[in-house]
Amino acid sequence: MIANRQRVDHAGTLEWPRLIRGTLIKRYKRFLADVRLADGNIVTAHCPNTGSMTGCAAAGRPVYLSLHNNPKRKLKYTWELIEMPTSLVGVNTLIPNRLVFQAAAAGLIAELAGYDMVEREVNIGSNSRIDLRLSNGPKDACYVEIKNCTLVENGVARFPDAVTTRGLKHLNELERLSDSGCRCIMFYFIQRMDARVFEPADLVDPDYGKGLRLAVNRGVEILAYDVAIDLSGIKLNRRIPCTLQAV
Repeated sequence: MIANRQRVDHAGTLEWPRLIRGTLIKRYKRFLADVRLADGNIVTAHCPNTGSMTGCAAAGRPVYLSLHNNPKRKLKYTWELIEMPTSLVGVNTLIPNRLVFQAAAAGLIAELAGYDMVEREVNIGSNSRIDLRLSNGPKDACYVEIKNCTLVENGVARFPDAVTTRGLKHLNELERLSDSGCRCIMFYFIQRMDARVFEPADLVDPDYGKGLRLAVNRGVEILAYDVAIDLSGIKLNRRIPCTLQAV
């Protein structure tokens, strides 16, 4: 898997494997993308993103693939990046959790600093897990759910890019944990560099927008970070302001 091929350095940069440039022909069936390589060959790459990818899956755009020689894989290529007019955009949704985990463990995120332990994929119920738990003992825990955000329009980052009942479920779980006295954070990982502000995508999923506002009113915190991204690697960059004004 790609997670095993990437390294995070001391400055919090996750390095890409060797990237191969191509041109996107089309994305289809959510997990597949046809790409024309520089030599004219057309390959089918795995698209590691289950979202609609609105605004960052346009045919004809330059894209970058990683190559994997694992004989157990059906597809050798993985789609990693797309080059949009105002920013490179990270496609791989495995990146946010790994990068936030590594940065939090290294103390590189000020809002998540001060905890002795950082754990991934923690069970919080019989059928539910949370992305991160930071703790200083059993009575001092902070739960973090991480969402990948690639939808940016006129400098405004929005989540979700499609209706998400699963995302609403995660908000409800954070509310429950917050009600029990735990610190809870919804972390929006903006996997591009052209956002000035973050807000919920009310026109896409009004129920999620309402749920997010309710969660905040009940004590859930919001963090939104963009990234510094190039063809060498990706790292968290700066905190982006959030606005929750209802439409």
